[in-house]
Amino acid sequence: MEELKSIQWFPGHMTRTKRRIEAQLKLIDAVAVLLDARVPYSSCNPDLRSIINNKPRLVILNKCDMADPAETKKWLELFREKGTAAIALDCRSGKGMNGFVPAVRTVLAEKLEGWKAKGMSGRTIKVMVVGIPNVGKSSFINRLAGQNRAKVEDRPGVTRGNQWFTVSKGFDLLDTPGVLWPKFDDKSVGEKLAYIGSVKDDILDTEHLAGRLLEYLRDNFPDALSARYKLTAEEMTGAQGYEMLELVGRKRGMLISGGEINTERAASTVLDEFRSAALGRITLDRAADCSSIRV
Repeated sequence: MEELKSIQWFPGHMTRTKRRIEAQLKLIDAVAVLLDARVPYSSCNPDLRSIINNKPRLVILNKCDMADPAETKKWLELFREKGTAAIALDCRSGKGMNGFVPAVRTVLAEKLEGWKAKGMSGRTIKVMVVGIPNVGKSSFINRLAGQNRAKVEDRPGVTRGNQWFTVSKGFDLLDTPGVLWPKFDDKSVGEKLAYIGSVKDDILDTEHLAGRLLEYLRDNFPDALSARYKLTAEEMTGAQGYEMLELVGRKRGMLISGGEINTERAASTVLDEFRSAALGRITLDRAADCSSIRV
């Protein structure tokens, strides 16, 4: 997907978001960095790392119910080996959400002790939530707050301004819009972010994208394709992405006049079903291959 590297998808609001994050840092005590558990490496914005600088941080592997649990465990171990606190949770089901506040208190243990010594033990803890588009920041805050206060949609670029939310007594969260970085040095990172929906579909050729995803799954998770779309090993062997897309469309009966396959509909189906974990719990970034990650 070479065209992804040259697409002008870095809109002005992302530049403004970076500036707002920098301006708000002095007001917060810690940063919660949300990553997608299916792509922890690819969803880790290198620009945010430099902006956050030395602020205490907690890595959150969100959407863990969609990821391979064995691989998620390896990722948690990797972050902890690097001295970075990390937890896994799923804001849709609520799994692991109870561990967030205690984890932040552990990260801030030294600061909280300092507050206590100064008679400020009741001071509000302020945490900034950051991450790339569509990683689930607003859903995460809504789950913690217990009500639908942050705007949630399953598409990138919905949250446009920084917003404060009280999620429990003495604990406030600052929501920030999702922000990407201007250039993908690694082509595979851009592809994986497109697969999970962090790059807007309307600026991509979804048929080409779905075809590339099918090729990737064929090479790495063939059983998932066989189970979901009834594709045989013989059918998949040597098939190009568009050919596989046609196979999926034919298997699903997505035909239009003249018996032609509706590949646009097939592409939407493949992307939607991957993003909803209908193909199974799949992790695209393996911890063993990403030991250089820094958050």
